[in-house]
Amino acid sequence: MTIGYGELKKGMSIELDGEPYSVVDYERSKMQQRAPVMRIRFRSLRSGRIVDKTFSGYDVSFTPASVDRRSAQYIYRDGDFYYFMDNDTFDQFPMSSDQIANSLNFMVEQTEVELIFYEDNPISLELPITVDLEVSDSPPGVKGDTATGATKLATLETGLELQVPLFVNQGDTIKVDTRTGTYISRT
Repeated sequence: MTIGYGELKKGMSIELDGEPYSVVDYERSKMQQRAPVMRIRFRSLRSGRIVDKTFSGYDVSFTPASVDRRSAQYIYRDGDFYYFMDNDTFDQFPMSSDQIANSLNFMVEQTEVELIFYEDNPISLELPITVDLEVSDSPPGVKGDTATGATKLATLETGLELQVPLFVNQGDTIKVDTRTGTYISRT
């Protein structure tokens, strides 16, 4: 089964050169008396790498990738492998630290994630937009010039270091945006 350009949507999974990709953005332009040109930005579901491709012609078609998404929970780490449990079937799936390297700073045990399966094997995961993490180390805030929104460096329980407002102390739980790695609020 193939799909044409008109059926393409953001977030759709497409197979290119035998690898699964997700459509991030696309644009079509057509000049007079010329074939249309399509610029599509893909994100590799295996590595997270962004790839820009250009296609021209009237009969461009794509093959949908057989990608399955399942709700799962991070349960434990054993050496270089991280284990996730499917919330519906309770099956456990190991993933290497290389597969999920970008997500490690935001995961603590029992974090809910979306596992992405390609040909019945987990290839990557998607984190929720925000996660709650505990501040493990933060120097005391210095009184004074707080009218400018002063910040300080804090270390979270996962080892992630980020800038937080002066009123955040060690032991506080904060909400962090997983897309940008920035502080949102104190919980």
